[in-house]
Amino acid sequence: MSTSVSVNPEMVEPKKTPVIYKILVMISIIALIGGTLTGIMTYVNVGVTERFYADWFTSFISAVLVMAPIGFVMMTLMHKLVNKLLPSSSELKRNLVISVFMALTMESLMAFVTATNNIGYADMRLFLNGWAEGLLAALPIGLTIMLIMSVTVKPKLERFLKS
Repeated sequence: MSTSVSVNPEMVEPKKTPVIYKILVMISIIALIGGTLTGIMTYVNVGVTERFYADWFTSFISAVLVMAPIGFVMMTLMHKLVNKLLPSSSELKRNLVISVFMALTMESLMAFVTATNNIGYADMRLFLNGWAEGLLAALPIGLTIMLIMSVTVKPKLERFLKS
């Protein structure tokens, strides 16, 4: 006696994650990281004033508009370069190298945009000082975030984005 078994096609084929969910996750990550770091940099540049939130928000939007396209291109290039230079290293080691390099370059760019927005170029010495102070204040937090992202979040995020 045999019983026929029917297979539900929905159970066999995994559901695709809707693109809107992927976009929302990426926007959330960018907002969290970019918002935190530009907030620190804005605080270092201008302190807490009546215009702090307006200064922070314009710095954040400017940084995102500049960094998003540059970040995606740099990440792709860094992956290729690190995979070529360190082919026998573990994926974790390669991810850590990429994370440190990306944190340094992206935060430097973010500090530049934030100093441009908050200080301007009228006094280059003041601008360079604001850029350096913003970068140095946010760098430990940015490095920590990037290291946590590369070790724990990145593998899960890549699987999610591929789903």
